[in-house]
Amino acid sequence: MKEVSEKHNCIELTPENEEAGLRLDKYLALALPEYSRNFLQQLILDGKISVNQKTVKASYKAKCGDFIRIEIPEPELPGIEPENIPLDILYEDFDLLVVNKPQGMVVHPAAGHTGGTLVNALMYHCGDSLSSINGILRPGIVHRIDKDTSGLLVVCKSDRAHRGLALQFAEHSIDRVYTAVCHGVIRESGTVDAPLGRDPKDRKRISIQTGGRRAITHYSPVERLKQDYTLVKCELETGRTHQIRVHMASLGHPILGDPVYGPKKCPFHLEGQLLHAGTLGFVHPVTGERITFTCELPEHFQRLLRHLRAQEV
Repeated sequence: MKEVSEKHNCIELTPENEEAGLRLDKYLALALPEYSRNFLQQLILDGKISVNQKTVKASYKAKCGDFIRIEIPEPELPGIEPENIPLDILYEDFDLLVVNKPQGMVVHPAAGHTGGTLVNALMYHCGDSLSSINGILRPGIVHRIDKDTSGLLVVCKSDRAHRGLALQFAEHSIDRVYTAVCHGVIRESGTVDAPLGRDPKDRKRISIQTGGRRAITHYSPVERLKQDYTLVKCELETGRTHQIRVHMASLGHPILGDPVYGPKKCPFHLEGQLLHAGTLGFVHPVTGERITFTCELPEHFQRLLRHLRAQEV
């Protein structure tokens, strides 16, 4: 559950069983990979982080069920302005909307990306009708996908919808199915159950780490393609940063076009990994109805598939 005050982005966390016993600063670095461990340690020293309504030291050992509250000052960025950017909206009602994000679009503003984001477009489309729980930089955003991953996102217009969906994400009850093209021949379905955390040697990367947050990806081959590539379906049981990209790379089958976890040079003219969030299902947090959405592969994805299918495997 996340709540926000007027001056701070206030995040509330509760450790899971497998995270109990971690130092507070390590747990927070794993739970909030967008922030450095040094930054979080400074917040602890400044009294901006409390556990069960008490300030503690960075060495405090997290316990299952702890109520952790983090006050993160808003970064000093230029004002976030609405922008008239077209949106591919599959569904919309008073409480939420489901949008098909194109490859190359950043979800919310951050340093280096203050314009052209999904949030800029949502602010133009929705006006003031976006949930406030995630703060002024991420209104309505309850989950994210990478800039170069295309596909479905649910956006919250009311705080009650945001709270309900945040709980479903925390309980891993959201259905999320992705399509990817991976290097190599994958002959059998399988599951990767490997904890993920920020790479200590490169904080822009995520890596499999003992003591990381549990991450589970189910994968199955759909079609063998030319040049030893495989079309794959990946279903998330958890949703960690870069989860599918890291897990498939750990099997020796990185996603085609991924310059971070795969080969630096790509034989095709791609602008990012071929990964598409094509199915999204959840219980509507207000009506209680189970709803599922699907969207087709984007044109750049389909174009490459046509090319790889045009020649013999």
